[in-house]
Amino acid sequence: MSDELAERLRQVREASGRSLRELERAIHVSSSSLSRYLSGKSVPPWPVVVGLCQVAGLDPRPLRPLWERAKRAPAKPREPAPPPAVPAVPAGRNDLPYDVSDFTGRADELAALLEAARTHRMVAIDGMAGVGKTALAVRAAHRLAADYPDGQHYVDLHGFTPGREPVEPTEALRVLLSALGVAPARIPETMPERAALWRAELARRRAVIVLDNAVDADQVRPLLPGAGTSIAVVTSRRRMVELDTVRPITLDVLPAAEAAELFVTASGGARSPGDSEAAAEVLRLCGYLPLAIQVAAARLRHRPAWTVAALAERLRSGDLDVSNVLAMSLRQLDAAQRRMFRLLGLVPGEGVDALAAAALADIPLGNARSLLEDLVDAHLLQESAAGRYRMHDLLRQVAVAEASPDRTPAIARLLDYYLSGLLAADATMSHEAAGAPITVAHPPAALPAFGGHDGALAWLDAEVPDIAMAFDLAVELGLDTATAGLAQVMGVYFSRRGGMERWGHVLDAAISAAQRLGDRRATAWLTYRRGIARQFSGRAVEASADYRAARRLMAEAGDDVGEVMALQRLAERQMDDGSFADAIDLLRQAAELLPAGTFTQSHVVTHARIGHALAELGRFAAAREAATEAVRIARDVGDLHLETMGLRVLGAAALGEGDAAGAMELFHTALASTRATGHRIAEALSLTDVAEAARAQGRIVEALDHHAQALRIIDETGERLRAAPILIPYGETCLAAGDRGEAARHLRQAFDLTAALGLGHLQARARRVLNAMGLDG
Repeated sequence: MSDELAERLRQVREASGRSLRELERAIHVSSSSLSRYLSGKSVPPWPVVVGLCQVAGLDPRPLRPLWERAKRAPAKPREPAPPPAVPAVPAGRNDLPYDVSDFTGRADELAALLEAARTHRMVAIDGMAGVGKTALAVRAAHRLAADYPDGQHYVDLHGFTPGREPVEPTEALRVLLSALGVAPARIPETMPERAALWRAELARRRAVIVLDNAVDADQVRPLLPGAGTSIAVVTSRRRMVELDTVRPITLDVLPAAEAAELFVTASGGARSPGDSEAAAEVLRLCGYLPLAIQVAAARLRHRPAWTVAALAERLRSGDLDVSNVLAMSLRQLDAAQRRMFRLLGLVPGEGVDALAAAALADIPLGNARSLLEDLVDAHLLQESAAGRYRMHDLLRQVAVAEASPDRTPAIARLLDYYLSGLLAADATMSHEAAGAPITVAHPPAALPAFGGHDGALAWLDAEVPDIAMAFDLAVELGLDTATAGLAQVMGVYFSRRGGMERWGHVLDAAISAAQRLGDRRATAWLTYRRGIARQFSGRAVEASADYRAARRLMAEAGDDVGEVMALQRLAERQMDDGSFADAIDLLRQAAELLPAGTFTQSHVVTHARIGHALAELGRFAAAREAATEAVRIARDVGDLHLETMGLRVLGAAALGEGDAAGAMELFHTALASTRATGHRIAEALSLTDVAEAARAQGRIVEALDHHAQALRIIDETGERLRAAPILIPYGETCLAAGDRGEAARHLRQAFDLTAALGLGHLQARARRVLNAMGLDG
């Protein structure tokens, strides 16, 4: 690098009066990079030079010839480049179940496990059912948490869960990657790709992972850490002899002394000095298995009139295996408790809250809460987290055996609870499901109190994994009405959190359900929504076909609202291809179908998209008129998200007419709205708008910062297919900053994306800029 340029940059820094840390915050360039630039070890990008001068209040133009000579000069020998920066690891997340309060004994096994963690990265605990493998694994994981601060993660692999297939490694990897904070749509589809991403994410973390209830080594192998310092603790009823790098720990039943200690602790203390002989009999009948001992002790604790001898007599009346010990405990429940226990055994997913349990049992919420607590006290249910409940595998086996063979009515009530919760979240956040034909046959007595937009989104984050499993059960049981309804409303989650490809698969199953029902209107709406999922999954041709089919079905069903929405999406596809006049024609057809005298979200979308098309055609006055109407209606109906559509068009019209300051004000208002609604994709688009307005005002460093924020959001959501309209302006701003390398990189990425997605208009824009740079596009 030119020593003269480095010297001039040091003078600029001195004129600014700022430290490296202060400059880092001011121009968003790391202090280590600034140090290299100021010492002459590397040439800064031109935007960095501009930023330094702006902070110092100096004109950067005199430095341009020095910078260009430095860029052309041959590179000096230098020290090896430092390794690429590793993205910051998110704060450690703890997904472990609660550590049991009456954990007893196992001192040698626990010590061995903790010692193994120092020399091995995989420990496998094996033993028979009910022997306490999970309790030991969870106790050890809690003890190890301080040494593995980047996360403590737990997944039940259901290797021996009655009535359930073992969790496929592909699905287990999805759960684990989500626990690390990987956005749903960033998670690959295939198991090898997911395993590779899992190992890569763990390589930069110190985390402990509990893989509970594994069926065999094949199920576990893809889930184990690769390079790095994380540790996996596996539990299984089988020995993992195929995994030669794993340190095995085999659990036997409890020694008599430890079993006696557990029984005394769990039952609330010895009843009398003469109880020891009867207690020994109880322990023998329980097989010295911790789970059986805890269940038997809980019965004794809640029956003050019983003696230990009476408990032993009841145990002798059965066949004395674990299932009969558990079944004996059921006989101590009253009718309501026993019914709740049976119903909970039918629940798909990892657990329920009290609201879901109330719907499942068709009882008031207060009663459900009391029954759940009764079952927790009896060790027949676990409170895996505050307010959430799950059932141990052995207990689920007993519950399934006790349950009625016809599980359909109870599952139908649970599905209607989930459907009602999704509808309530949609009504709180967006009204995307408004007008759709959705039937709730069994409205639940109580729904979650979201307390606003953020609360609804948090509920979706917590519940959608279990709702997805409930959806699969609805398909299996042929509950077609629930299947069709759930698929409609699950889009409120996927549109915000990513995962359009997954939503498309859900909608495929739902369309088949609606067709079996002979419900043409539901079929039309589901086809329309599948078009959205396909459009944003890169399947533009199939999306257009779905929109056309949905429009025809909507018209046949006399559903004007649905036909308008299909026309709006078809117009959007026309705009993607650059056919703005055709798009306006379709939108005006939609406007003719809109109801007169009242205003809806469809009015907003129609006017906003007409304004967008007019702005692209350079008809800015007409665009402003349409967008002003869109904003007015959006404010009347109270839809903040849709209001941003109109604001963005107004800003684009102002920018087109040369009013960059006015455009900036409008774009900032839209940005604030997107952040208030939590719509991450819309936030990224608004940030791009702000960046373009800043570029038009000559504020290049500010523009680059907004572009970078927008692209980070796209990466965080995993919706990389949505990046094209963000990458092209980013490339144009890099070009304006004099950084041709970055400009070409962003523009070529955008060109490839637009080609894959069939976005002809944006592809042409990327090609024009690349060609102007003398590059092929």
